[in-house]
Amino acid sequence: MSAGKKTGNILVWIILLLLIVGLGGVGVSNFGGSVQSIGKVGDTPIPIDDYARELQRELRTAETQTGAPVSVAQAEAFGLVARARGRAVTSATLDNEVSRLGLSVGDAQVRDQVLGYAAFQGLDGTFDREAYRFTLQQNGLTEAAFEEQIRRETARSLLQAAVLGGNTLPETYGKVLLDFIGARRSYTMIELTPQDLEAPVGTPDEAALQTYYDANAEAFTAPETKALTYAWLTPDMLIDSIAPDEDALRALYQTRIDEFMQPERRLVERLIYPTEEEAQAAKARLDSGEVDFETLVAERGLELSDIDLGDVTRAALGPAGDAVFALEAPGVVGPVDTDLGPALIRMNAIIAAQETPFEDARDDLESELALDRARRIISDSITDIDDRLAAGATLEELADETEMTLGRIDYAGGQDDEAIAGYDAFRAAADAVQSGDFPEVIQLEDGGIFALRLDEITPARLRPLDEVRAAAIEGWQQDETRRLLVEKAEGLKTLLDAGDAPESFGLTVETAEAVTRGGVTPQDLSETVFALEKGQSQVVESAGGVYLLRLDDILPPAEDDATDRLLLSALETQAAQGIGEDMFIYFSQSLLDAAGLTLDQAAINAVHAQFP
Repeated sequence: MSAGKKTGNILVWIILLLLIVGLGGVGVSNFGGSVQSIGKVGDTPIPIDDYARELQRELRTAETQTGAPVSVAQAEAFGLVARARGRAVTSATLDNEVSRLGLSVGDAQVRDQVLGYAAFQGLDGTFDREAYRFTLQQNGLTEAAFEEQIRRETARSLLQAAVLGGNTLPETYGKVLLDFIGARRSYTMIELTPQDLEAPVGTPDEAALQTYYDANAEAFTAPETKALTYAWLTPDMLIDSIAPDEDALRALYQTRIDEFMQPERRLVERLIYPTEEEAQAAKARLDSGEVDFETLVAERGLELSDIDLGDVTRAALGPAGDAVFALEAPGVVGPVDTDLGPALIRMNAIIAAQETPFEDARDDLESELALDRARRIISDSITDIDDRLAAGATLEELADETEMTLGRIDYAGGQDDEAIAGYDAFRAAADAVQSGDFPEVIQLEDGGIFALRLDEITPARLRPLDEVRAAAIEGWQQDETRRLLVEKAEGLKTLLDAGDAPESFGLTVETAEAVTRGGVTPQDLSETVFALEKGQSQVVESAGGVYLLRLDDILPPAEDDATDRLLLSALETQAAQGIGEDMFIYFSQSLLDAAGLTLDQAAINAVHAQFP
């Protein structure tokens, strides 16, 4: 099979998957009426439902990543709306070109793709028309509309495959890569440490210390700080004053009874068979030792993950529950009747029942209810506090007249070493506040609130030497130690270049034989090692210390090294894909420029209005 054909097949299956996954929910079937598109590419409309699906996909992805709902306005700010619209426009651009070229696929190919898709197959692996009809009906599509989508997407994939699948890299590309990746070096290395000096550096005199201080003024400069006064209130400040009602505690316990009263469960896997006879035959082979359970699963064309039910209760297993729960140790039972047909069920572990009486759960329930109540109290107080601030109340007055607590902090940008500075919302407000700003209520991440006032800004200042003397002495000692180590290493380099053996220096000597760039240790010496000529030496200062290096040999890549070949293959594939993607972007843009684009903002707004 050619690379282009493989690419086309892969694209077709990806398209089918996206069609099925993207069908449900808002934006698929709610756009009736006369407006059916958000614009045109040439003479080809951009279907309004296509744009809605693309936008929905972006919103779902963003919600999965953030763990919170994402509005259309937020999505627009993040660039997600533009990305969704861009994909819809690109699809219409390709459709327009497909139409211009007269490219299409026949009914037989559409039929084969529908029949071969797993989502429309029954338990026996054959096409289930009822499942097909029901799935489409649930998502507001007719069979004709869905099959037309497949036809369009398949024709489009042929055009995409022609661009993406025809890229080959020149032979010299792989050779250059392999020469770089597989190149090897042998070298000798001596690491010099403070212990290799004849004596410690000691303490600098006043003149040397002053010189170091002047040269490193930035290190001794205190950042700009803001003197802030704030009033704040958090749920934790109120929790001790809240006594949850007994009835409320018991009601909460009952609503979460499934958490506190968990019945015995079993970890099980269920292997369904089409008939009782086939299930019995499989069990007989299993009992005789002819096969194991994994083999039976593989014979059905399945993976263990496909049949894993996780931990289930007796009731969840239905008619099979009694047989499975009768097992006192892991094993296989069956055939047993299930809602999906006769099955063999393997039980892998017993999870004992867990019961947490109300009294044992009381402390946690009290904390939960108290925190919830505290958050509601704080939320309800925001309007009153806002009104007080608007009427001219100071933060000090808020602390006297409400539950809020007064505090002060000398804040430097990014500081998070004090309680309130640990909140993102406070740091953002503290960074932004300017002289003359009026305090306002701002909410914290845990349901608390605060308001702050800028009292004074202290500009960045160079701290006096006496104030930072200890740090300056330590810094000078580190610099002086490194200078002396480099000086000693340069002296050893002179001896090494004159022919002295490195072992004669009385220091630890390390050798490395035929290592690639990734094998150099420490890694930050790699660039230097591979830049040296054979026999050349160099003193290197790195983050790890001071080193004397000598390059002993330059070697080509190892012949038929599996690791190098694997890495080369991955890099070549990545490069080919990148070239193909770039070509496809330029190709699509050229088609769009030639055909022309018009957008209907009212239709786009109608799509956006369907999302929360």
